[in-house]
Amino acid sequence: MTATLRGLSTVVPPTVLVQSEVRDVYAAQPGLNRLAQRILTTAFNESGIETRHTVLDELTWDPRDEEPVFFDQATGDLLLPGTKVRNDIYTDEASRISLEAGAAAIAATPGIEASDVTHVITVSCTGFYAPGPDYVLARDLGLPAGVQRYHLGFMGCYASIPALRLAAQVCDADASAVVLVVSVELCTLHLRSSNDPDTIVASSLFADGAGAGIVTARPLEPGERGFDLDRFATRITPVGEGDMAWKIGDHGFDIGLSPQVPHIIGEHITGALEPLFAGDASLSGALEADASGESIAHWAIHPGGRSILDRVEARLALREDQLVPSRSTLRDFGNMSSATVLFVLRGILDGVGPVAAVDGERVAAMAFGPGLTVESALLTVRG
Repeated sequence: MTATLRGLSTVVPPTVLVQSEVRDVYAAQPGLNRLAQRILTTAFNESGIETRHTVLDELTWDPRDEEPVFFDQATGDLLLPGTKVRNDIYTDEASRISLEAGAAAIAATPGIEASDVTHVITVSCTGFYAPGPDYVLARDLGLPAGVQRYHLGFMGCYASIPALRLAAQVCDADASAVVLVVSVELCTLHLRSSNDPDTIVASSLFADGAGAGIVTARPLEPGERGFDLDRFATRITPVGEGDMAWKIGDHGFDIGLSPQVPHIIGEHITGALEPLFAGDASLSGALEADASGESIAHWAIHPGGRSILDRVEARLALREDQLVPSRSTLRDFGNMSSATVLFVLRGILDGVGPVAAVDGERVAAMAFGPGLTVESALLTVRG
């Protein structure tokens, strides 16, 4: 039996960052040189983002009595807390938002209770603590004492696809398995003012959010919708190892995000997708000049940035409507690293865009991350 992704749920923290307001705060920071000012204006204005969410409720102009940690309202200055301070916030907030997402996924899966969950897989690259979010989920959701737990850490934006692959493999090995998958990313904990172009671009893109779902081979209930997890593929591009990177610094995590990333993805995307479609006659034309044919109805592309989506759309000759879920996710939520592709998949199920997903349609999902690594999945809409 095929493993199915069910109960797909997404969560964002309540504090909203309006992109134009964030741009103005960053532009007003002391010490920015003229080049940084130009890069900043372009990065924020051309990001394709209107709003993002953050766990840092002090990143507003609402009056506060507490001592500022990240943002001094009196001066308008962005502060520079150390990595320990940032990670301590991650420990508290990642636990909270993971629980919210995990509980939502279980509640959204008819016929599944917390006591049914046999495995937990958590995903995150924006903080560390042990026992981690996998333990918190098992303890606070009332999962069985013997639930098996796995954590995929520090892999970057593509990591939810390997998590779904691992969940599907568990279900292939044990038809009775019920796997809870939760991705939580708190990227805004690591944003800061800088003259470094990579840091500026990251500050214009990244946001906080969580996605979760249940993967099991049990059949869907009447009226339920989900995705069959048909096939997965992974590829490392022959270039780009230094163009996307994620390292731990003294004042948070340091991201390397060169302007070559969209070009690299555009050059190698078809080669990365070929293994996903190999051996399936119904998909033989999916990578031909017109990839917008009926073989793949929907594309869940990780919206790492607007230029990446533009390059993928052009390279695969996709119709504009096929990337509406990805562009809408970028517009409303920004880049939430590994959680983002789960938001896009949820958008496809919810009918975001002019073409609603119907039972039996094929979906190609793809996410990119350090390496440069391309992870992809082939899914079928069910329900």
